[in-house]
Amino acid sequence: MDDDPELVAQGLLDWCEYNRINPRHIQPGNPTQEGYVKRYNRSFRDEVLDAYVFDDLEQVREISAGWLWIYNDERPHDALESQPPAVFRALIESKTTSTSELST
Repeated sequence: MDDDPELVAQGLLDWCEYNRINPRHIQPGNPTQEGYVKRYNRSFRDEVLDAYVFDDLEQVREISAGWLWIYNDERPHDALESQPPAVFRALIESKTTSTSELST
């Protein structure tokens, strides 16, 4: 979530505590982290939440799981050398050299 605590409603913090969820803020001085989250949320909203009229919660879970798999395992991401995150992660893990040697 955003690094501005005043934007976090007390109700959300209470709900997180009740459900044993530890909300995490972006790191101070690292606003680019928020951009990644906003991009993901926008994609999910546009491609799932706004694209369907759901009949029940199970349908939401099923469609969301399928979308998430495509997002992580098939869909190329420009920031990851036009590879899906799962492929890029496997590439990183298979490298014996430092990740700083990868092209950016």
